[in-house]
Parts: sequence; C-alpha cells; structure tokens
Amino acid sequence: MDTTLRDGEQTPDVSYTPAEKLQLARMLLEEVKVDRIEIASTRVSAGEREAARKIAVWARREGCLPRVEILGYCDGEASVAWIKAVGGAVMNLLVKGSERHCRGQLGLTPEALRERVTETARAARRKKLLVNVYLEDWSNGVRESFEYVSAMMRTLAQLEIERVYLPDTLGILAPNDVTRWMSLMVESWPDVDFEFHAHNDYGLATANCLAAVEAGARGVHTSVNGLGERAGNGRLAEVVAAIHDKTGMRTQVDESRLAPVSRLVETFSGKDLAANAPIVGRDVFTQTAGIHADGDAKGDLYATELSPDRFARERRYALGKLSGKASLDQNLRSLGISLTDADRDLVLRRIVELGDKKHTVVPEDLPMIIADVLKRPGEQLLRIESWRVNVAKGELPHAEVTLTHAGRTAKAEASGDGGYDALMRAVGKALRTFDLDLPRLEDFRVRIPPGGRTGALVETLIAWKAAGAGESTFSTLGVDSDQMGAAVIATEKMLNVVAARTQRRRSSK
Repeated sequence: MDTTLRDGEQTPDVSYTPAEKLQLARMLLEEVKVDRIEIASTRVSAGEREAARKIAVWARREGCLPRVEILGYCDGEASVAWIKAVGGAVMNLLVKGSERHCRGQLGLTPEALRERVTETARAARRKKLLVNVYLEDWSNGVRESFEYVSAMMRTLAQLEIERVYLPDTLGILAPNDVTRWMSLMVESWPDVDFEFHAHNDYGLATANCLAAVEAGARGVHTSVNGLGERAGNGRLAEVVAAIHDKTGMRTQVDESRLAPVSRLVETFSGKDLAANAPIVGRDVFTQTAGIHADGDAKGDLYATELSPDRFARERRYALGKLSGKASLDQNLRSLGISLTDADRDLVLRRIVELGDKKHTVVPEDLPMIIADVLKRPGEQLLRIESWRVNVAKGELPHAEVTLTHAGRTAKAEASGDGGYDALMRAVGKALRTFDLDLPRLEDFRVRIPPGGRTGALVETLIAWKAAGAGESTFSTLGVDSDQMGAAVIATEKMLNVVAARTQRRRSSK
C-alpha cells in the first residue's frame, strides 16, 4: 500500500493540489500498479476534501474504489461522514497502539479507547465502509505492554476489521526487532492480515520491511521517494526491488514505471531526489571509474541483478578525471562515433583536464569536445598564459591578458563595451609586441547541449576575417565549463592560426 498522498504529504513544506493528487493516484494505481493507495486524512481542509472527492469519483468510474483508502479517527460519526461525503469506500482507523499514547495523549483509559474504537468502527460498517486499523506507536506498545495490544486485538476481532496495520511510528526498530515482534503478532493471531508501516529514522526502513515480510506480514507500506513524517517512510522503489530480489515473493508493481513516478513526485513535491538514491537516482546506473567501464566491456563484470534495463533506464559511463579509454570507448560506441587511437587520446586528455576543473562530461558533451580537440592547430605557437575579465553592474568591463610567443611575453589590459570586447581590446594591444595583426570578428555563437543544465559545457564558435586582401574567413571552436573560458580557447586557436600564417608568409620572402 502506497501512502505518498497521505503520510508522504506530511513531509515538511509539501502540499499537493487536488489536480496533482489525482494525477499521482492514477499513475500509482494504473501504471505503477501498487495494490492500494492512501490518499488523505479526514477533517483536514477544503483542499483535502476536494482532492479526495476527485480521486473517489475517478476510482469509482474505473472500478478501483476499494483500492483507495482514507485515514480517519476514533470520533464516532465525524470521520465516517467525511469519507462518505467525498465518495470513499475504505476507512483506515487510527487507533493508539501503545498504552503510553492512549493515556498520555488522549487522556483515556484503555477501556475507554476500546469503546471509542468500537463505536467508530460500527458506525463505519453501518455506512458500508470497509475498515482497516492502524495501531499507532505499535512498535513501542508491543514492547512495553503486550497485554494492552492483546486487549485491543480482542476488541478488533469482534468488529469485522479487514486489515491491521502495525506502524513503527517513530522509526525505532531494527530488523531483528521487527522479526521478533511481527512473528509474535502473526503467531498470536494467525487469521489476521497484518501489514507493516515503516519509518526511516535510522535508515532501516527497507531492511525492516524485508524483515516484516519474512516474519509473515502480508503487506508493507511505502511512499514514492521515501517522503513522509521526519525521515519519511520506506521508499517504494527500494522496497519493491528488495522484495523481488531478496525474498521468494513478488509484487505486481511494474518496475519500469518506478523512475517516472519518482520524477513526477519530485516535481510536484518540490523535494529534490538525491542523485545516488537507489533505483531511481540520476547517478545510480552511471559508472565513473575507468576500471568499471573496462570490466563491463570485457563481460559485464560489474553488472548485478539491479540492471538498468529492468527499470527502463540505461547504463551510462561518466567522463571526468577518473575516466579511462574504456569509459570513452563505451560512450563513443553509444554515439556511433569512431576515432583513431591518436585522436581518442587527445579527446581523453581534454576530458581529464575538464575533470580537474570539477566538470563531469556527459555523453551529450562529447561531439563538442571532439570538434574542439580535432580543430586545434597542430603546433602551439602562441599561448594565452593568463586572463582576467571583470564585469559588474555600473562599471565598464575590464580585461587583463598575458600572451607568450617566440620566447617573448606581452601583457596588456583594456576596457570595452562587454567582457569579450574588453578581452579582445587587451589581446589587440598585446599582439603589437609580436607584430601580429588581429583579424576581424565576423560571427560569435554560443551553444550548450540539449537539457538546459546550467553547469553544462559551453561551446563557442567564432568566425574570423583575416586582415589583408584575399584572406579567407575561418572559424575556431572553444569548449569549456565556463562561457568566457570557451571564448578564450577559441580566441587562442585563432591567434595560433594567425601566428602560423604570419610565420609562413615571412619565411617565404
């Protein structure tokens, strides 16, 4: 049972609109194929009522209303009336599962609470609602006073309860605790359908769900991306994959839809998903170390049961300072690009340089890097050793450059109408030291790969018209993680073209 729309909405700063809740409900039931969903708590707000009504109308039309559950309270007719008014069919009755909560929060004796439970459950049955029961704080209750839990179970046995939910409300249990106490419940009441509701305060929710299943629980509760109170609930993707791979049991969940629903919840909730989140995180099927790519190429040596194909995802090989030839080869094959060994080494060297600048190259960057590397002049005659461009609101852009050529160094600075204009004015001044002419800029284009990443590599393509009669137009390309850096690389290539042409011209005289 997935509780993204109820317990998941108890995540701080998360609130779904009725339309968002309806879209998620449809996706969870129709596409992801969870068995049931919990969509709301009664008597919360007008928005909660409207969302529950929309989902109930849709679910009734699609014939899946019994799979939609709503949390209610031991308040006689009030929660029952709320659920009936929105068109619901299933009530999850919240009952104190520990004597400490019963007396300390409600100020009731256990006998008085059992009377309220009986009153509310019977009111629900009179209205034809199916009733499940949450034993809130059961993890403390079963340890501190098993007699309290036993007395409540005897009451529930008389009330036509469908399922009993056993929450680790405060996330305090370890797997061995779950095994012990779940086994006790199952052995004591073998005819009851018990389900386990985990919280992740110690990061043990998935392990605890596995322990509950192995101990005889007939269901577990999850939320997409682990949203929920405090550290959240068990994560849907993790729990499903773990059950499939680590137990002899199966669910009907469609694993190929886990990543899409994760992205949708991330968008609607505004809560970012960690890049390394198991199964659905952006990075979990990406190999970074070159040795991993090499092992995969030689026989899938780093593959496991958690294959990306299973979850409708793809294996990726990140490119950075840890990359080797195997990582690059994997990406080149996926793009259908073939390079000579010499060219591949040049490309790899550039990737490592970018990695040292904390930039990870993705496959979409490769065509730009290849073009950048293969269009470099064969001989580096002139270097831009250093550069600085200052641009600030209300101030004229200012640039400083240091060039080296033929064993000499030239420094210059200048201001301009923009950052690149200031840079080129400074370069023009420095070139006078070497008696080189600056070509005229004809076109300046900037591009990043598709995807809109603000940290993406930048490709700058500049067209130049050389000075002098009969000189043709040529272009240079720069690629860097910084826009001005890419422009500087393209400019340095242009200066080398100019230096080489000038050298040839002077040697021919």
